[in-house]
Amino acid sequence: MSRPASLRTRLAALVGVGAVLALGACSSSGGADAGSDGGSGGDLIRVGFSQLGAESGWRTANTESVKASLTEENGFDLNFVDAQQKQENQIKALRDFVAQDVDVIAFSPVIETGWDEVLQEIKDSGIPVVLVDRTVDTSVEDPFVTWIGADFEQEGRTAGEWVAENAPDAKVFELQGTLGSGAQVDREKGFNDVVGDQVIGKASGNFTRAEGRTAVEAALQAYPEMNLIFTHNDDMGLGAIEAIEAAGKVPGEDIQIVSVDGVRDGLQALVDKKFNFVVECNPVFGDQLAELIRKVVDGEDVPETTVVEDKSFDQTITQADVDARPY
Repeated sequence: MSRPASLRTRLAALVGVGAVLALGACSSSGGADAGSDGGSGGDLIRVGFSQLGAESGWRTANTESVKASLTEENGFDLNFVDAQQKQENQIKALRDFVAQDVDVIAFSPVIETGWDEVLQEIKDSGIPVVLVDRTVDTSVEDPFVTWIGADFEQEGRTAGEWVAENAPDAKVFELQGTLGSGAQVDREKGFNDVVGDQVIGKASGNFTRAEGRTAVEAALQAYPEMNLIFTHNDDMGLGAIEAIEAAGKVPGEDIQIVSVDGVRDGLQALVDKKFNFVVECNPVFGDQLAELIRKVVDGEDVPETTVVEDKSFDQTITQADVDARPY
């Protein structure tokens, strides 16, 4: 299946969701009773969740939110697996969840492609799938019931609109996330749709601070004229600050930084005038995920997409705003 142009296009291809929901509701042992009981004394809803890793502050906050919501007290039996940013680890975890006959499988795919075989196996098992944060590009028909996360393409577009308005002549280096991931692909598209002609170079920092620094160190040599960095997440942007300062330049002035995430360290950099603009990608939606899973297990209708609300911040943000952040 060719990759659709946008998140909404990709998810709109889901037809027959009701049939998948019905199958998920009747295939699990005791799951429907657990969902209707809401954790007040019935069987727990058994959830297998594969997180893609712990590559950033955002991911850590998202994991904490999921674990805080999918608790026994709330009616869940959570089997959580950290894939350490390796697709092969995620595929093994998903197959283990099938073998355990969990009620629902949820996962954040490390990249978009390469899931056909395991998704078909899950579909054949009758276990419903909930995608979290990132999406998949697959030839499997109706591979998941619902998706919850941010609109990555809009995040990139919002960043691009700030650049178009505030730095229309900037020479931009794009510090990309893990290549092939939904966040990387969509943020790149959204940003480049607005100011792609200003981008003079690109490289991946794999969403980590260390690799972000390394990528920017190389970019400072390869693109000495660059005066703005668009980074796909805050952690890479923080690594960029280190590289810029080590080169004797001033981040936020000599080289502006536009970032996506909105974690505490990123917003602190904004207060410190080292970042210039941050587009939020809200990681705290574990409670919304829990409610979606309950509805899936109960066989209720769920939306094909649940887009988590994001904000954006400029250098008018205060220290009090940062201190009040939950992540």
